[in-house]
Order: sequence, then C-alpha cells, then structure tokens
Amino acid sequence: MESKRLQEVVDFPATQLYKDFSQALVQTPPLQHCEACVIIPVRDEAQTLAVTLAALMHQVDLKGQPLDPKRYEIILLANNCSDNSAAIAKEFAQQHPELALHVVEKTLPPEEAYIGRVRQILMDEAYRRLYSLGRRRGIIASTDGDSQVSSTWIAATLYEIACGADAVGGRILTDGAERSNLDSYARACYLRDVGHRYLIAELETYLDPDPYDGFPRHFQHYGASLAVTAEMYALAGGLPPVRTLEDVAFYRALVRVNARFRHSPLVKVVTSARQTGRVNIGLAYQLSEWAKMGQRQQSYLVESAAAIETRFTARRQLRVMWWCVLNGYQLTHTRVVPLADMLGVSPQWLVQKLIQPCTFGQLFEQVEQRQHEEEIWLKRWPNVEIRQAIQDLRLRLENLRRG
Repeated sequence: MESKRLQEVVDFPATQLYKDFSQALVQTPPLQHCEACVIIPVRDEAQTLAVTLAALMHQVDLKGQPLDPKRYEIILLANNCSDNSAAIAKEFAQQHPELALHVVEKTLPPEEAYIGRVRQILMDEAYRRLYSLGRRRGIIASTDGDSQVSSTWIAATLYEIACGADAVGGRILTDGAERSNLDSYARACYLRDVGHRYLIAELETYLDPDPYDGFPRHFQHYGASLAVTAEMYALAGGLPPVRTLEDVAFYRALVRVNARFRHSPLVKVVTSARQTGRVNIGLAYQLSEWAKMGQRQQSYLVESAAAIETRFTARRQLRVMWWCVLNGYQLTHTRVVPLADMLGVSPQWLVQKLIQPCTFGQLFEQVEQRQHEEEIWLKRWPNVEIRQAIQDLRLRLENLRRG
C-alpha cells in the first residue's frame, strides 16, 4: 500500500525553472550508497559559506569515527547572488573532490526569487535523486548557508530515522559571539523565548505525549535543520508553495498526514544571530523587532500557562474522541459539550467535523482555525508578560515532575 501511494505522488509539478535546475545536475548522478541528500539554499552568504561547507565535510558517526562521504551528497543552489558565494562553493568542491558537492548558480526571475521557492526546488530534486535509487527511507536534509551543522548532524539524523521517525527537526542554536552583540532587550527576549518554548515542550510531553517525540526534546522545526524521508516528503505533498515560513508550512503538512516527527536534541546546528535578514520574517526579523520593542519600552507578551495547559488537555481529549469515532463508537451529548466548551467551539460544529473522514492532524488544524475565526479562545485567555508565563509554567511542571 505504501509503495502504491508513493508511486502515485512521485511526480511533482515540473516547471521550466525546475527542469533547468535539474538539467544542470544531469552529469552528476546520485551516489549509489547515498542515504542522505543535503540541500542548501544560498544567497549572498560569502562570509559564512566556507564554514558551512567545512562542517558538512567533517562529519562523524555517533562513535566519533569519520562518516563515509559516499553516504551523503550536497546540493547547493546559489540564487541571485550579488557576492562571490557561488565561486566560494565551486572552489570548495574542487579542493575537496571526495565530497559529493553539487553547485548550481541561477538568477531566478523576481516572481520566483524567494526562499520558499528555492528550498522547494532543492527538496524536490533531492527527492527525485533518492527515489531514483529506490531509497524510500533516504533522507532529505535541509540547512542554510549561514549555519554550521554539528559534526554528528547527519549521523544523528539517520539514527532518529532508524528509530522510527519520519521527519526530524534539529536544535538550532545562535552564534554566541553574535548573540552577545545584540541589543540587550532583544537578547533578553530571545533567551526568555527559548526558555518559554522549552517549558511548553516539556509540558506537552506530560499532557499530550507523543510516543515518537518524548522528552528530552525541543521545539524547533525550521529550515536550518530539517530532515524528512523521501516517502514522507511525497506523502505530505512536498514543500508547500509559500514565499516565507515554508519550513513551518511544511511541518504543518507533515502533521496533517500524521507523520512521526522527532524534535531531536541530538541533532544540532549553530546559526547566525544577525538582525538583518533576507526576508521580512524569521529569526533576524524577530531579533530586530525585539530591539524596537525595547526602545518603545514595550512588554513581550505570550500565551499564558493556563491557556497552554488547557490546549494540550483538550487536544488529548479530542484525540481520544476522534479515535473512538474512527473505531465506530457513537458520540454522546454529555461527552461532546464539555470538550467543545474547553476548545471554544460549538458542539454542533465539533460533531460535524468529527464524523467527517480525516486525520487527527487535519481535524485539530480545523479546530485551531475555528478558534481564530470565532475569537473565543483569545478573549478567554489573554496574553501575559513572558516572565509571568515562565514562572507559571515552572510551577506547573514542578507539580507534574513530582506527580
């Protein structure tokens, strides 16, 4: 059944741009023993690119032994660069012929020169190359030209996939020197934000645990360290065609098809903490916004601990109810009404969605959209200052850890 479904979705739309890119790689067939295809979208990364590539060249296994370079290859697309990024990558490939590094330089038309499209082209090509080898569980691994993967990045990703994961998000750390140069308020907001999200991730493992994503775990699933098997990439429909936050959109696509996603603390990347980014969203943009908030003496507000706990509890109960309906159990008024009230949606709407065939990921996404439309959730749970949210989460977790 899985083979049939994979065959049905193997052919992603082949635009002329993709055909031109793929044609540039015709003379470089995929390695016969390739287990992972690493993709790197690059635009004006001359200052960091050599370090990025060196980190990928010096990969070791989980025992510290050099990783066979024939187990992975790298596809780099330098698009619309105004610096010498492409030349740096090509020179690196010439100096290290043992590394399967394929460099393509392209000037994309304005309507396609955005990170979401570039990453999509690269991941589609990685999928095609792995599929041509019959590597259904081969890994499409994404990083960025301003990021430095850890020495065990590939091996740790392969390990998580071997343990049953369909996709892996790596822990993305910021460069310490660059972080120390940040505006003091931006730096404080960043550190509090990381702590807040870590506490949420731990709370989730108590209230709505995922057997494939147990604690310890983190909260990130972004392009600087994101990996997926070839078969799951296809089943999720590939990378969504969005201009920005394509990594978040892809994570949501994976959740919709109930992919086994692992937020692995073993997989690590260090990325830039610059405040000037390539797009008007993302980490660089957020750091800049935090700096502006500090200048305005504006508090950093986040979702309250009570709201987060309620969401996880309600999601767990909804999952049980969805499973019961899937197995032929009849819904009762006494069970639906309290859950609908907790979720902030009408019982009639919830019943209608529960009886429609869908994955749980699709169901909960619809619930969240409904919450946003009716605005009941935000009115019931107003945001709070982040330091208060952290304090409340810590108190709740102390009780759960003892429990």
